Amino acid sequence: MNRRPTLLTALTLTAAAALTLSACGSEDSASGDNDKIAGADTGTESSAAPNPSAPSAADDGRPRIELPSDLKLVFEDTETGDPVKDAVLADNAERMRAVDAAITGTDPEGKALGFYNTGKALTAAVSWVEQFEKANATLTGEARYFDRKVTLKSDTSAVLTFCADESKGFSKDKKTGEIAKTPVTKNSYVLYNTRLDKNSDGVWQTSQILSTRGAAQCQP
Repeated sequence: MNRRPTLLTALTLTAAAALTLSACGSEDSASGDNDKIAGADTGTESSAAPNPSAPSAADDGRPRIELPSDLKLVFEDTETGDPVKDAVLADNAERMRAVDAAITGTDPEGKALGFYNTGKALTAAVSWVEQFEKANATLTGEARYFDRKVTLKSDTSAVLTFCADESKGFSKDKKTGEIAKTPVTKNSYVLYNTRLDKNSDGVWQTSQILSTRGAAQCQP
């Protein structure tokens, strides 16, 4: 696809710095050990046939997010018994899916990306999507998100930490379809530390995101 999405193009101009194309999902990586593209939580347009229709609004006004059939995201710890924390977890999951939708081309205008991200997190996500586009790379496989823990800071602010298992996700060349399978190492596991802020529409948007590849607490 030669045309860059309007949202992604505009916001890329404001990106503070380029991110290395590695450590899938580590959009703002705190780890210096980024030696492979793995995982299915961020990447670029998948060669698998995406849903032909653009994401449409769900009944609650939120964008409907579709992903290619060869890309699967699994979210654990979705219910805490606290409705506010559960809402944070749900919107975080949609945020991660939104990044992949922008990357894989199922949300070519980045509508969901802008809906679930704001501030530094939005800039980082846009930069990440653009890097995969420039590399003509995409993702296939599965990413699992686990040990998801929410700490409420106020009525409109929360901190969420979670781990990502990217051992079953791989990058794929969009032109050739070649899958770059890599061995499972400690760097297949990523720790995320994120901040979410509730906007006036009641959406918990990710405003800051920091990731550490190979974190000890995320190892199996």
